[in-house]
Amino acid sequence: MLDLIILSIHFFICFLISVVIWCGSEDMVLHSSSKGTVEMEPDGLVLVGKEDDIKKSQRITAKVNGREVVVFYHEGKFHAMDSRCYHEGGPLNLGEIEDIDGQPCIICPWHKYKITLETGEGLYQGINPLEPSPTPRWQSKGVKQRIHKVTVNNGNVYVSPPDLSVSFDSDYFAEKYKKGGELAMKK
Repeated sequence: MLDLIILSIHFFICFLISVVIWCGSEDMVLHSSSKGTVEMEPDGLVLVGKEDDIKKSQRITAKVNGREVVVFYHEGKFHAMDSRCYHEGGPLNLGEIEDIDGQPCIICPWHKYKITLETGEGLYQGINPLEPSPTPRWQSKGVKQRIHKVTVNNGNVYVSPPDLSVSFDSDYFAEKYKKGGELAMKK
């Protein structure tokens, strides 16, 4: 019986180590300084990294006012959004980017929800049952994911802090993981 317990603990520790390695290899995570301060410009923008570094890695995760934000570089443009999916908090930094109906979208790795990089809209395929031969078409659920403005200046990439006077579905998980730790995996 003791051997079974020791073996189970061993496999659990190996599993945790593999999850940490898997999460760390997909993207680069930037943190603020050890004192907990963030490099903030006078106009309120938050420095998240160097332009060349983000272009090279294609995405980073950074803290902006204590909130996890993922910054993507895709097809010559920078995009930033809350790092947790509006649906159930899936880690968008691990998702694939696909072109859907002419729009670049991040696909949540947990439940395959599709979110536009430009607007934060959730997309789904729907049909009109009143059509003689219903054809699935991409439709919007509305803006569900908070996006953040990205500014590039002198080789540095900055993200604007969120305007919390307007709420989005992703705010729930952004706040939950803000309190629960960085990139905490729940599934």
